[in-house]
Amino acid sequence: MRQAGEKQAQDRAHPVEGRGVQSIETGGRLLDAMIVSGQPAMLRDLAAAAGIAPAQAHAYLVSFRKIGMVEQDPLSGRYLLGPMALQLGLSRMRSFDPLRLACNAAIDLARDMGLMVTVSVWGMYGPTIIQVQEAVEPVHVNLRAGAVFTLSGTATGRLFAALMPEPIVAPLLRQEMRGGSPSIGKPTAVSALPQSSEVVRRLGYATTEGVPVPGVNAIAVPVLDHAGQLVFALTVIGHAAMLDVGIDGAQLAQVLAVGRKLSAQLGHRDAPRPEARATVAKSARKVAIQRG
Repeated sequence: MRQAGEKQAQDRAHPVEGRGVQSIETGGRLLDAMIVSGQPAMLRDLAAAAGIAPAQAHAYLVSFRKIGMVEQDPLSGRYLLGPMALQLGLSRMRSFDPLRLACNAAIDLARDMGLMVTVSVWGMYGPTIIQVQEAVEPVHVNLRAGAVFTLSGTATGRLFAALMPEPIVAPLLRQEMRGGSPSIGKPTAVSALPQSSEVVRRLGYATTEGVPVPGVNAIAVPVLDHAGQLVFALTVIGHAAMLDVGIDGAQLAQVLAVGRKLSAQLGHRDAPRPEARATVAKSARKVAIQRG
């Protein structure tokens, strides 16, 4: 079990400054360790993950049990989150606005990178833009809220094609191949899509180089919910000289980090691992998902 404090630090969009209560922060590391575990855990394992002594962890867990935050299995002695933790989660879900979260992230990302950023959702006609943040240096692409990306000819579309259920994607893909929808991006051969979709699923993102607009690159990353379902696509678009889509590029890492942070805020806990992306880099080049 990894150090819980590291996960908490990574998930903070804006670190909180000022004097706090250290004991609450320590207890928070224990709770985060239980979340990361995802199953009843032994005292020593929780203590190790939180970076504290077992005796100290036990005292915290006793207090958490008293308020219903934690339960202890009477047979195994292992600890798990209790009914109060459930109520807190439900309250968070009722008051949380994922759309506002994604749109604010797009604004910040466009400012930090100086590139165009779009937020897209799955709509009636496919991947639909709901927000466009313009770049510092104009990118000559005609994007607007309400426009739809092709599934096969754009980074955003390929991401949705790979992560949405196939029965939902297939009818729109057939329509796209017939030229029956005024979408952004020229459709590519449907025969190549299953293989490229597999690579997108393994990498955890999609890219394009010079398509659908020559000289313009794009990186599309997913924002996933607690069930691993695609909620939004966050896409960065820029001139090839300003946006490096290489697998080891700093810009790709930056966009992926934002996508993982947003996903974590929606309850997702199993983000794509860098090592998994590296193992399929060669495969990604072979199927030429970046060339259409």
